[in-house]
Amino acid sequence: MTRLLHTTAEAAEQLGISRSRVYELLASGELESICIGRLRRIPHDSLIAYVGRLRGHDGEAA
Repeated sequence: MTRLLHTTAEAAEQLGISRSRVYELLASGELESICIGRLRRIPHDSLIAYVGRLRGHDGEAA
């Protein structure tokens, strides 16, 4: 089962990039996140959509 929400470290690992790059993507709005109390989490669908945009698709899973 795929997790619905990822930490920034998990998102970085999934994307194969550094945590600081994930924070840059969050700050620029390229990657969506949500806050749960003081925690910041990145929805799995947001990772899929981001990769889809990089590939020139609408983010739908193929």
